[in-house]
Amino acid sequence: MSKTLNEKTIILSVTNDLVSDRRVDKVIKSLQTLGFQIILIGRKLKNSKTINRRMYKTIRIRLLFNKGALFYGEYNIRLFFLLIFKRVNILLANDLDTLLANYLAYIFKKYIFRQKVFLIYDSHEYFTEVPELNGRTFAKNAWLFIEKIILPKIKYAYTVCQSIADEYQNKYGIEMQVIRNFPLCIDKNFENIARQKARALKQRFNSRKIILYQGALNIGRGLEEAILAMQYINNSILLIIGEGDIENRLKNMVNENKLNNKVYFTGKIPIEELNAFTKIGDIGLVLQKDLSLSYRYVLPNRLFDFMQAEIPVLASRLPEIEHVVNKAKSGILIEQLSPLSIAEKINYLLDKPHILNDFKENIRKVKNKYCWEKEEIKLKNILISLE
Repeated sequence: MSKTLNEKTIILSVTNDLVSDRRVDKVIKSLQTLGFQIILIGRKLKNSKTINRRMYKTIRIRLLFNKGALFYGEYNIRLFFLLIFKRVNILLANDLDTLLANYLAYIFKKYIFRQKVFLIYDSHEYFTEVPELNGRTFAKNAWLFIEKIILPKIKYAYTVCQSIADEYQNKYGIEMQVIRNFPLCIDKNFENIARQKARALKQRFNSRKIILYQGALNIGRGLEEAILAMQYINNSILLIIGEGDIENRLKNMVNENKLNNKVYFTGKIPIEELNAFTKIGDIGLVLQKDLSLSYRYVLPNRLFDFMQAEIPVLASRLPEIEHVVNKAKSGILIEQLSPLSIAEKINYLLDKPHILNDFKENIRKVKNKYCWEKEEIKLKNILISLE
C-alpha cells in the first residue's frame, strides 16, 4: 500500500453496542500504534450506555429489528451501504454475522469502484456451532451457507484458539492465524474512579468472599448451577457482571430460591472500569458447558482476565481451558457442572486458603506470558503482510 500509515483507514464492524467488547477495543489500540485511522461500527439499543473516552471514531446504527433473522438482515444491509460509501483501505469483519456485508462491500469497492482495499476476518468463536443454533435448522444452514461461500475466499483471517483454526483448516482448507484473547498487561483503562466504585462494592459485602463471573449472561455458562450452588456456600457472594439473553431467568431463579443476599448482579460495566471490578474477586468462574463445538473449544476472555488480576479459577475441563489452567497451575478443574459439585469445589478452595495462595503465587510467575502486548505482534504482522 502506497499511502503512509496515518493516511490509512480501517473500518471494524461488530453486531454489539460497542460498550463492553474488550477484544475489539484491544485490536483497535494495536492498530492505532501502527498509525491507522479507525472507525468502529456497531448498533445502538434503547438501553445502550454512552461510550466515553474512546480515542477512535464510533458509529452506532439504530435498527427497527433487534433480534432474529430480521435483525441480521437489516444490520447487514445497513452496514453494506455504510461501508461502500466510506473511504477505507481495510475492512475488518468481526465474526460471521458481519462478514456478508463486509465481503460484498469489498467486492464492490475492488471490482466495481476499482479501489485498493483489503478484507480481514476476525473469528471470535466457531460461529456456526454456537449452542444458540442448536435445533434451529434453517438459521444454522443459512449461516453455514454464508460461511461456505465466503470463507474459502478470505486470504487474511485469524481466530481465538488453535482448535477452531484446525476446524476451519479441515473444513475449508484455509489457514487462520491464532490470536488469543489475552488482556493488556499494562492497561491504561484502569482508572481511579473505577477503583473507588469497585472498593465501595467490596465494602458493601463486608468480609464475605467474592465468587466472580464476568461476561455475557447466555446459556451454557454454568450460571444457573452456580447460583443454585450458593445454597451450600456460606460467607460468600456470587458477583455476576454482565448482561445477556438469560439475565431475567437468572434473576427469577435468585428470587425463587431466596438467594438475594448471596447473589448480586451489577449489569454491564464499561470497558474502562471492568478491570477494577475483576480485582475484587477471590475465585473466578469459567464454567463453560460442552453444548457444541464452539463451546468445547472456547477460550473465554475472563480466564485470562482472572489471571491478570491474580484470581484462582474454578474452570470446566474442556480442551483449550484445561490446557491453560494446567500449564499456568492457576486453579482447579471440574467435570460435572451440578450445583452440589460446584459448591463442593468452591468450599474446598475457601476452606484451604493456603491452596488459594499457592495458585495466586503460580499466577504471579506466569501471568506476563498471557499478555495482549505479546499476542498483538501476530496481528501487526498480518497488517504488514497485506499486498
